[in-house]
Amino acid sequence: MDQLRQSLLDAPIIEKGEYQYFVHPISDGVPMLKPELLREIVIRIIRKAELENVDKIVTPAAMGIHISTALSLMTDIPLVVIRKRQYGLDGEVPLFQETGYSESEMYINDVEEGDRVLVLDDVLSTGGTMKAIIDALTDEVGADVVDVVAVIKKAGENELDKTDYNVKTLINVTVEDGEVVIVDAHGDD
Repeated sequence: MDQLRQSLLDAPIIEKGEYQYFVHPISDGVPMLKPELLREIVIRIIRKAELENVDKIVTPAAMGIHISTALSLMTDIPLVVIRKRQYGLDGEVPLFQETGYSESEMYINDVEEGDRVLVLDDVLSTGGTMKAIIDALTDEVGADVVDVVAVIKKAGENELDKTDYNVKTLINVTVEDGEVVIVDAHGDD
């Protein structure tokens, strides 16, 4: 169960403005994602997340899709992808998300009032995307967010720190002097 840890320690770092960004198979699809790493991550999510009575897994496009698909296959819980493209379908709910390096609109379909959902994403960094999704699901849709999981948390302040939202993570890291440093190998509960 050390593949996630080692893959992060081996991850290259790039600069996006003043933001140090690690390039990783889970968050970027580069380098290639090996099945054993994805399998390890999904097993850890199943052990950590509250999945009982969850109706749907909800994930933002694009980098949450592969993790959520694998989890859906292992648990038989349907998957809903929050997209960056508007289709104008009945019940579509727009949300605005802002991260440390981008901002955009996203759109939720196929989540109904009262649905019990697990929100799953690849990385929790600034918390902008995760907060926007949870707010839209609870305030606009009326869904019950049962649990929230991010595979990797980039340590530091984020927009969820001053909310009641508890995000479970599998591993917490920071980037110092151009290298990934493991802050907590077991993440947050």
